[in-house]
Amino acid sequence: MVTNQIKSTSPSLDRRKFIGMAGLGATALTLSSRFAFAGEQTSTRKIRLGIVGGGFGTDFYFHEHPNCTVEAVSDLRQDRRERLMNVYKCAKSYESLEKLLTDPRIEAVFIATPVPDHARHVIDSLKAGKHVLCTVPVAMTLDECSAILQTVKSTGLTYMMAETSVFRQNAIQAKKWYQEGLFGKIFSAEAEYYHPGISNLWFDKNHKPTWRQGQPPMNYPTHATSFLISVTGERCTHVSCLGWGDDDFLLKNNVYNNPFWNETAFFKTNLNTAFRVQIFRKGALMGTERAEWHGDKMSYYSDDQNGMGEIVVKASERTGKDEGGFIVQEPIKEAFVSPRWWKTDMLPEPLRHDSGHDGSHTFITHEFIDSLVNSRKPLVDIYESIAYTAPGIVAHQSALKGGEYMAIPSFDI
Repeated sequence: MVTNQIKSTSPSLDRRKFIGMAGLGATALTLSSRFAFAGEQTSTRKIRLGIVGGGFGTDFYFHEHPNCTVEAVSDLRQDRRERLMNVYKCAKSYESLEKLLTDPRIEAVFIATPVPDHARHVIDSLKAGKHVLCTVPVAMTLDECSAILQTVKSTGLTYMMAETSVFRQNAIQAKKWYQEGLFGKIFSAEAEYYHPGISNLWFDKNHKPTWRQGQPPMNYPTHATSFLISVTGERCTHVSCLGWGDDDFLLKNNVYNNPFWNETAFFKTNLNTAFRVQIFRKGALMGTERAEWHGDKMSYYSDDQNGMGEIVVKASERTGKDEGGFIVQEPIKEAFVSPRWWKTDMLPEPLRHDSGHDGSHTFITHEFIDSLVNSRKPLVDIYESIAYTAPGIVAHQSALKGGEYMAIPSFDI
């Protein structure tokens, strides 16, 4: 049984239970059918998976899933191949993705390779007849997004993006509240992905530039954009974005011709939601991945990894005075602790443990495998994945043009 912990932050209020949430158990979760993948295992089918990329690719739990067998692994480097084999208890490895794709026993691949390779690797894998789970983002350009989408359509195979923010515990909670109507109308949202000091990943141990050197912040937007889009299903339609950079030599002569460390985008959605997204990499910053959802009945401020807890704010008829002596409406503010959804039957028993990015890695593992076993679309399918990625690509174009207001193309056709 998972219970929510609510504590009022208003001393004049009695402690009260949050509407509809007291004593919530795992079986009470009423998210969409695609997200409610709870329940007993009904199939003994084993998906034979290939894993490519011995860095981030080792951070998942396919070897623990009752419906998955890691058939083979691959990386260009021998030390990383050996690490993959050790993590996933796998005896077979290949020196390249190209060789792995020729293995007829492999049904699906998890691609955790550098971002500039995503489009080519995904398309090659789909054309080789393999279902694909790929790390973020989908691609680097709108043309690459379109090419992947067309390949998914032509092959009829499954594509899923391994976006972690969708499966953070607070995002799962926000989606539940949204579907229950507790927010009322969400009229604005904010998302922040602050990653100061990432420039230490811009060069390898031999001082050669990696793919990360100078990559535009908004070309890696999905950890932020998904906080709203995955909860409400809306789409970003327009954007104005501003960037900030300095004379740091690390920004000079990068292959992306990107002059910005930090970018702030102001999106408009098809539901007329105002959505501010910030991707920051340099400055007096505390690293964080967090969001706020603002509604006319309730708002939710997710926790900050630096210590600020979660807060729920609910509209009320109560009035008070502000510091200027004016009578204002006073909301009800309550501290909140999201349930640990990874402890519940939303996951198979072996996967019910904490994992990376606030418990999201076991959810990503299960969502991909379960979608294949049950022949259903994964939650983060190709359309969702592009909806998280494309707005950032256009936002960076806007920043290069001094904040020009630009339309974001729709791929949902």
